[in-house]
Amino acid sequence: MATSILPSLLLPIILWMCMSFVECLTTVDKIIEHSQSYDGGLCLNLIQPCGYACVEHTTQTKDGFLLGLQRVSSSTIKLGVQSGPPVLLLHGLFMGGDAWFMDSPNESLGFVLANHGFDVWVGNMRGTKWSHGHSSLSDGDKEFWDWSWEEMALYDLEAMLTYINSKTSSKVFVVGHSQGTIMSFAAFTQPDIVNMVEAAALLSPISYLDHITSKFVLNLVNMHLEEALSLLGIHQLNLKSNILIDIIELGCDGGRLDCSNMLASITGENCCFNSSRVDFYLEYEPHPSSLKNLKHLFQMIRKGTFARYDYGTLKNILKYGQTKPPTFDLSKIPESLPIWMAHGGNDALGDVIDVQHTVKELKSNPKVLFLEEYGHVDFLLSTRAFEDMYDNMITFFRSCKMSSSF
Repeated sequence: MATSILPSLLLPIILWMCMSFVECLTTVDKIIEHSQSYDGGLCLNLIQPCGYACVEHTTQTKDGFLLGLQRVSSSTIKLGVQSGPPVLLLHGLFMGGDAWFMDSPNESLGFVLANHGFDVWVGNMRGTKWSHGHSSLSDGDKEFWDWSWEEMALYDLEAMLTYINSKTSSKVFVVGHSQGTIMSFAAFTQPDIVNMVEAAALLSPISYLDHITSKFVLNLVNMHLEEALSLLGIHQLNLKSNILIDIIELGCDGGRLDCSNMLASITGENCCFNSSRVDFYLEYEPHPSSLKNLKHLFQMIRKGTFARYDYGTLKNILKYGQTKPPTFDLSKIPESLPIWMAHGGNDALGDVIDVQHTVKELKSNPKVLFLEEYGHVDFLLSTRAFEDMYDNMITFFRSCKMSSSF
């Protein structure tokens, strides 16, 4: 999709709408930070109340971010001594590690894997409320938010895998959803990272985004919303502030797009999640992310590339030594790495054409499960998830060569 120039008449309109929430953005963020601090962390608030053993851990990235990890096991298995291999769960955009525990123990993947004897580790990316800041920066600093999924892939995932490996002396199974799969694909092109991975299961796998069908997202992309927010000096995107209302207004195109079903407008029709639990989900979601992360994703949609962040011609030359950012070459992912994927026919963000593009570029022959009815959110919250896909995933993991008996 070719990049278009922001129409000169549109920018002042967007700026005016954005200005209406800039002042309250800072105030509301402070309120949210306090009210959602959840003393005791993810273990105490969501996992232990369901009867599962859970311990909080922290690891530090090479660029100083302090990331929260939770280690989870079934109450019938002593934490840290189970025979099953470690598995790391990587959440999607505007989500945190809580995303894997939103439903009952028989439906939520984090609980399901623990029930089947896996040594479950829950990843929380930089900027989310279950991670713990930075060694020297405050989240009020511009520099704190100077990252995209590229840094999550090359620093966050590397730090988490290194930490888990040090605690378990074992290679790690990786499970990602949405943004978690973008991170995984990019990281797996790096030998020092992929060598710590036993196998990967990717839900709504994404490395290319140029065929997404979400009209809501495409409206925001075509409006260059991220440019307006950048001009206003916004670096953090916290969708629990009034910014959400204004973004919805823009994305719904002034009423010309039917957004009565907001979730479907963004993700595609989801067949199987329990809509009666939405209020509970919203107690935890969405999490903050950086504006730069959104910019990077919008670049992928416009350019049809799976590449590092594009700073523009001059800065690209200074940073990369070339006019365009280097691509992440999927053919560099080792053929020996076992990969399992599940994608859906109603997924407006992980389009079937883009998934096929990804598979074509891999050297390996991944196992692919296609679920015609599934939308983007179903892969996390479907009430039928175990019989539709999680059982299949566990069978795949068990079939992989593992260093420990399992």
